[in-house]
Amino acid sequence: MTKAVLFHELGGPEVLRLEEVAVGEPGPGEVRIRVDAIGLNRAEALFRAGRYIVPVTGFPARLGTEAAGLVEAVGEGVTGFAPGQPVSTVPGFSQNDHGVYGERAIVPAASLLHRPEWLDAVAGAAVWMPYLTAYGALVEVGGLRPGDTVLLNAASSSTGLAAIRLADRIGVRAIALTRTEAKRAALLDEGAAEVIVTEREDVRERVLAATGGRGVEFVLDAVAGPGLTELSRLVAPGGTHLVYGALSGEPTPYPGIELGLPALNLRSFTMLETTGDPERLRRAVAFITAGLRSGDFRPVVDRTFALDQVVEAHRHLESNAQIGKIVLTVPR
Repeated sequence: MTKAVLFHELGGPEVLRLEEVAVGEPGPGEVRIRVDAIGLNRAEALFRAGRYIVPVTGFPARLGTEAAGLVEAVGEGVTGFAPGQPVSTVPGFSQNDHGVYGERAIVPAASLLHRPEWLDAVAGAAVWMPYLTAYGALVEVGGLRPGDTVLLNAASSSTGLAAIRLADRIGVRAIALTRTEAKRAALLDEGAAEVIVTEREDVRERVLAATGGRGVEFVLDAVAGPGLTELSRLVAPGGTHLVYGALSGEPTPYPGIELGLPALNLRSFTMLETTGDPERLRRAVAFITAGLRSGDFRPVVDRTFALDQVVEAHRHLESNAQIGKIVLTVPR
């Protein structure tokens, strides 16, 4: 037996329970890992609450796609992994099929990466989702070039911070949006070229001033909702507004008609475009690993909680007070 986090109904953090479950053996194409650390993502809170793009299909349900640990066992047909090897999981599977919130997890081998010895478990559970999302959006899809400018909302999230560092590495200016003054200094320290405090500054005025009136080549939007139209106004002709999240929880309009049908590329994106494509994933891992080795990239961990503090960790996740990633650790 092993311990895993389950929930038996949709709801707030209080529905999460740490329960005893059977360990199980990996099936064909699967690997069982001993989990040492788990990276929390907003998608898990939305899934738990029944507001994610993929609904929960049955109870009890499990959570989590991002973890680090050691291989314990491999299933039939798995090559390249062996017991005792340090690994990280990347989000490339449905939480209806697998979940990593627990002492052990069975995951598809295709969603595993070898974890370098110089990357500890907490870092290994915190780094991949943010940088894979930022890389996939900005490089593979966006095709950003040196000298371009990207506008980021939810900039203090782990993905927002990764996007700032990635932009800086490839010579792209990052303008970060934050609701309050409290996070300005941290965003500047991470490398943002400009930080705009939305509750007291005119976003349009600041963005146009920062870009010489041109607007930005790219918006990376984690919020969507009614504010999407105003952000689309700030996209330079031929630029791209890319939506990768829906944190607003409100209906999202199509802005083109209201804006007079401008030369605007409006596109959705999920990280599965990267993790589900072996060639894209190979390129992403090579790029991110090089950035980690050089020190240009790093995981930003806001706070760690023990596995049995998962309810408290999810409350902190939903507080929006964090800067970077929240990580659960599994005591041994």
